Amino acid sequence: MTEKKVKFEFEKKNKNSIRFKEVPEEGMPPVIGSIYIQNWFAGNSKNIEITIKKED
Repeated sequence: MTEKKVKFEFEKKNKNSIRFKEVPEEGMPPVIGSIYIQNWFAGNSKNIEITIKKED
């Protein structure tokens, strides 16, 4: 199983969600791109990190 941590930073606040853009590792393309997280969970966070587990 492969595990990857992907970092995101605040991009834009919408009515019910916050859009975060991926901060790719230097020299690498984005893995996910942008994601939306609901306001009730994201709160005032400016940075988030998501872990992806890929089952081989």
